[in-house]
Amino acid sequence: MTTLSVPLSAELAIYIEEATKSSGLTKSDIVRQALRLHAEEEAVRKVLLAENEPTLDGDIRELMKHIV
Repeated sequence: MTTLSVPLSAELAIYIEEATKSSGLTKSDIVRQALRLHAEEEAVRKVLLAENEPTLDGDIRELMKHIV
């Protein structure tokens, strides 16, 4: 397992302290949970962006004529 040292603003440090008291989780657990949530949100964002990409239908040779 890799260890990472990250400087936090006073506001984030206070949030983590309060979260540890209210949840019973460790600081590490809270940061891991936040990173997992961030990864999930990023994956959803990529899917939503991909849904907006144009699609191509038809014969690939005809489509290539428009690209080249």
